[in-house]
Amino acid sequence: MSESRPPLPPFTAETAAQKARMAEDAWNSRDPARVALAYTADSRWRNRAEFLQGREAIQAFLARKWARELDYRLIKEVWAFHGNRIAVRFAYEWHDDSGSWFRSYGNENWEFDEHGLMRLRIASINDLPIAQADRKYHWPLGRRPDDHPSLSALGL
Repeated sequence: MSESRPPLPPFTAETAAQKARMAEDAWNSRDPARVALAYTADSRWRNRAEFLQGREAIQAFLARKWARELDYRLIKEVWAFHGNRIAVRFAYEWHDDSGSWFRSYGNENWEFDEHGLMRLRIASINDLPIAQADRKYHWPLGRRPDDHPSLSALGL
């Protein structure tokens, strides 16, 4: 029996946005095991200059990431979609263990299998040091509130 993670491809504007919000919510949980379940068992990733394959590698990567990127808060927004592919842009804010704040900007290309699991994720990300006073994400850790502005509304 195959796992299923609706919405399933082919995507519409509505289901692509739903898929992006589901991914955002999972990543904002900062729970590597929860996030890894959205990917196929043999999913392939490129994250910056790191290449990963499989859920175990993804889960280990995310555990390392969130041990380093503290108070992580993320917003994703659909850029384009077609068939079983979605392109998103995102920005997240975090600080390191010295208290220095960053906003990381990036783009992801996603490809899904017929069960709605992501089999390919290609991410390009740049980090911008910011002053704590320049932060734009102030919601409590976890899911972004529905009334919080989107990337476009924030001018990001």
